[in-house]
Amino acid sequence: MIAKIAPSLCQGTLHIPPSKSMAHRAIIAAALADGTSRITNVDFSDDILATIEGMRQLGADITIEEDCVTVKGISDFQHLHSHEIFCNESGSTLRFFIPIFSLCGEAISFTGKGRLLQRPQTVYESIFHAQNLLFEHSHDAIQMQGTLKAGEYEIAGNISSQFITGLLFALPLLKGDSIIHIAPPFESRSYIDLTLQMLRNFHIEIHFLDELTIQIKGGQKYQPKDVRIEGDYSQLAFFAVLAAIQGDITITGISLNSQQGDRQILSILKDFGTSIEAVDQGIIVHKGHLKGCEIDLNNCPDLGPIVFVLAAMAEGQTHIYNAGRLRIKESDRIAAMEEELRKFQVQIRSNEEEIWIEGNPKGYTCDSTLQAHNDHRIVMAMTIMTLVNHSVCCIEGAQAIRKSYPSFFEDVQKIKGKVELS
Repeated sequence: MIAKIAPSLCQGTLHIPPSKSMAHRAIIAAALADGTSRITNVDFSDDILATIEGMRQLGADITIEEDCVTVKGISDFQHLHSHEIFCNESGSTLRFFIPIFSLCGEAISFTGKGRLLQRPQTVYESIFHAQNLLFEHSHDAIQMQGTLKAGEYEIAGNISSQFITGLLFALPLLKGDSIIHIAPPFESRSYIDLTLQMLRNFHIEIHFLDELTIQIKGGQKYQPKDVRIEGDYSQLAFFAVLAAIQGDITITGISLNSQQGDRQILSILKDFGTSIEAVDQGIIVHKGHLKGCEIDLNNCPDLGPIVFVLAAMAEGQTHIYNAGRLRIKESDRIAAMEEELRKFQVQIRSNEEEIWIEGNPKGYTCDSTLQAHNDHRIVMAMTIMTLVNHSVCCIEGAQAIRKSYPSFFEDVQKIKGKVELS
């Protein structure tokens, strides 16, 4: 798909889609509960469809209708339908599944596409090998066999929190108690809080003994629960930045008390000089006199690409740090954003963990075709960059948005953004 984007003065009201992070967690927890749950306000992106199909292979009966799923969960792990589980390009799906599917005790192969199987899995590899279980990671599959054991686990806190979440799904179902020790620095703590919040909905109790120690009681059972998925701050971020650069947009469908780490976009925008007004079920983001500042992405790496755009349109220099995990996402997001922003003549430089951007509030022109890098967040960030600048641009590979936000371009058009798809 090619998306042709023209500079546009966007305005109006937009209802933000539901949280992909929370939907993953709710669907998995419901599938592990022996009984029927109903999950409402679900956006069926490619990542969520991968999780649904995987839990069906585990034995859950899942029915999709409009924006909800009805899940009849499993009673045990003896009903595996397939020994090959396709995770598409979803890192969350793969890393959440590995400990859960280990409970089947059978040989299982996880496959995917894009960069999924290039993404690091050494945390699980070390755990499985320490317990004398099979775990082989090749360029086209992960092969595993054997059931994880209850006990003590040590995990570095500066790797993806998805590994910890995967263990948190599985360990409560083992007979014995377990403890996870997290070696500092503990990054992306907010994603673990989201996991614990969702697990509590399904009557799984897990506690922090201190800031770096998680206690998991064994022998627990998931109980069915109806859950409504809250709006997604990582998707809100794109339109909030658009509003901060251009003018007021009302964004609805979010919880102002959300524990999502990407809620940090609100404080980031305020640091840049934007005012945000709370309204019923949402916010109004006002145009700001944007000035560069220091941004820590430690707890919200998914905000990286759109924060780059915000920095490019602000006065002065922005320094973004604790950003190294952007390099092991669907693309190397630092390299990808550098390449695309330089097509607009943005002054940007980086090292492995940090980025420096010299902003220009007067805007930019671009005479090159933009590339998606097979990454949904690159497509969305460069769409916003084009809307607020002075050149019509085409983005090749724009279908990457289907991974997380299939209706993104429709929502851009709802607020008078000029988009043509071919």
